[in-house]
Amino acid sequence: MTTYGGRQVHRDAVVVGGGPTGLMLAMELRLQGVDVLVLERDASPPQYVRSLGLHARSTEVLDQRGLLDAFLALGQKYPLGAHFAGIAKPQPTGLDTTHPYVLGIPQTTTDRLLEEHARRAGVEVRRACEVAGLSQDESGVTVERADGSRLRSRFLVGCDGGRSTVRKLTGIAFPGEPSRTDTLLGEMRLTASPAEVAAINTEVRKKQLRFGAGPSGDDGLYRIVVPAAGVVDDRSTPPSLDEFRQQLKAVTGTDLGAHSPHWLSRFGDSTRLAERYRVGRILLAGDAAHVHPPVGGQGLNLGLQDAFNLGWKLAAEINGWAPDGLLDSYNDERRPVARDVLDNTRAQMELLSTDPGPQALRRLVSELMDFEEVTRYLTEKIAALSVRYDLEGEHPLIGRRLKDAQLADGRLYELMRQGRGLLLDRTGRLSVRGWEQRVDLVADVDSQVDVPAVLLRPDGHVIWVGDDQDDLAQLLRRWFGTAALTSSV
Repeated sequence: MTTYGGRQVHRDAVVVGGGPTGLMLAMELRLQGVDVLVLERDASPPQYVRSLGLHARSTEVLDQRGLLDAFLALGQKYPLGAHFAGIAKPQPTGLDTTHPYVLGIPQTTTDRLLEEHARRAGVEVRRACEVAGLSQDESGVTVERADGSRLRSRFLVGCDGGRSTVRKLTGIAFPGEPSRTDTLLGEMRLTASPAEVAAINTEVRKKQLRFGAGPSGDDGLYRIVVPAAGVVDDRSTPPSLDEFRQQLKAVTGTDLGAHSPHWLSRFGDSTRLAERYRVGRILLAGDAAHVHPPVGGQGLNLGLQDAFNLGWKLAAEINGWAPDGLLDSYNDERRPVARDVLDNTRAQMELLSTDPGPQALRRLVSELMDFEEVTRYLTEKIAALSVRYDLEGEHPLIGRRLKDAQLADGRLYELMRQGRGLLLDRTGRLSVRGWEQRVDLVADVDSQVDVPAVLLRPDGHVIWVGDDQDDLAQLLRRWFGTAALTSSV
């Protein structure tokens, strides 16, 4: 318990939601010494597998924090060439990353690894803790749990999914379009032979790309996705096996002998974006802030990247050194990124339609993707490699994340694992004096980065390129607060 604003509070931050977004955010906060508690409604992790992979920017994020090796050991690398509306093209050359692949890994494994890392970092995760009420004042947030108990924190972040309780209790509008089509998803056993399933999958997907059937691991289970018969109001209620078999027969002509389901689920293609990501001391991240069709596999990745942007900024606010506007820049930077994802998933859903008009458009887009520049543009959009925040500065690197590079003292990403800013100086003349506790200096005249010097935020995005100390000091103040007067360097 600490004292803040004259009142006692129990936590620096509470994160509501123990999925990938919430766990990633909690780890980022702990990296900066923040006392953080994760409240998760479910008593145990979900068994269903919505997401099957991590895109390039997410693998970069994991690499920047030293987490990637554990994921690589349990995942499989796939080429990046067929992830825009399922249009298969060769992977473009020259992608702006040292991780040019999709890491195939089930969400259940991602959840487990992130929670293990979070707990080792000192994050407390409380399960079976449902939030029933929220209130905030100038010094903190009071959380009322469903069991009637209360706790207090300086800040609270809702990472509790598309039906976010935090968003609803805070009164943040969630405008957009309701679902037009529902999809059934599940893992089950089949009496059909593997060869029969493979042949049906190949034939049906010539016209219906919203269908898919394939082995799920080595235990005889199959993961199946199939269009639903209609749209339901409550997607939290899973379909029955009979409903699933009926839809399989309608789409493929056979129910494949589906039986013994491991889990069944349904999802829609609604598209919604929170009106704002922050109200006072309450913020939103992940699906609590945006929902969209799952085409392109961007949802989990978008949430991880929200957390990576927010974590160091919220920690700076809590630790007392954040310059004016830093925390608000989370909304300003990440909301446009989510809007772009909503747009590209809308476009992909149109291209997946079996109607004649969308099919004609799909053929045209496929022809355009024969130009490698088009495929590269769409691939980097899906993989979040093209994200550029709207920051001050003329250099083309400003606002972009910097890909990994080999330096004299190690890889760039290895040097960012403490979650601090980094000045990479090839001139040998620059200094971060006064900001040493927040920014590392790496003097490397042989760096592969072809600029005199570059200043990176803790999330790896470039905020300054140049060689002038006075210009550098101005950007250090803008992003890392007032210089410490007691610096000895």
